[in-house]
Amino acid sequence: MIELTRDGDVAEIVLNAPEKLNSLDLAGIEELDAAFREATGARAVVLRGEGRAFCAGRDIAGVDPATDDVPGYLGATEALMRRIAGFPAPTFAAVQGACLGVGLGLAIATDVVYVADDAKLGSPFANLGALLDSGGHALLFERLGAHRAFDLIYTGELISGKDAVSAGLFSRSMPAGEVLDVTRERARRAATGPTQAFLASKRVIARLRDARLWDAVHAETHEQEGLRHTHDYAEGFASFREKRKPEFTGE
Repeated sequence: MIELTRDGDVAEIVLNAPEKLNSLDLAGIEELDAAFREATGARAVVLRGEGRAFCAGRDIAGVDPATDDVPGYLGATEALMRRIAGFPAPTFAAVQGACLGVGLGLAIATDVVYVADDAKLGSPFANLGALLDSGGHALLFERLGAHRAFDLIYTGELISGKDAVSAGLFSRSMPAGEVLDVTRERARRAATGPTQAFLASKRVIARLRDARLWDAVHAETHEQEGLRHTHDYAEGFASFREKRKPEFTGE
């Protein structure tokens, strides 16, 4: 599912499960983490998804809320995000289509994110009775403010790539057909640059950003585990499996 290739000093890591919109189960998270470990030594990394989506989030097709190891999955996701954020070279993501849940977390952890104008980003969790996770609260609150963040969370509406960039969430937006070529070109350029200076900037920005981000990730994990025991969480997952509209009771 996860592919790693190298072109000179640039490593390219591909989520290659287009039939499920590159959604990630625990094994996929661990495989992606291993790919970033293996990519160490590259002077730039491109992360992308194959097909019409970047990453539609967690693969919940076989998840039973009654036995779901929420801390285990989200703990592995945090470890992966930390590895991406701390990667010892510039990292770039090319985002098209759906970028949701853990997919949004992958983008948050990457240094530079180029998105398709019509990409869809945000929190569809209102339909699951679950919580936006993978650092999404920190991103939406910090860039959009509390009111817009709550609007997106409560409605489950998604934000386009173009609007996300206009709001300062990510780096640049462009027509979908240009995203990958531009991302690869910028990564190749970075790979010929002053790597140690780039890493110094990563350390400075990490000091400014990371306390709020990782505090939010920890809080999301705690709250998600609590929600797992609610009626609405179970109903959200059941309705997803049964392909019907959920009937929430507020309990």
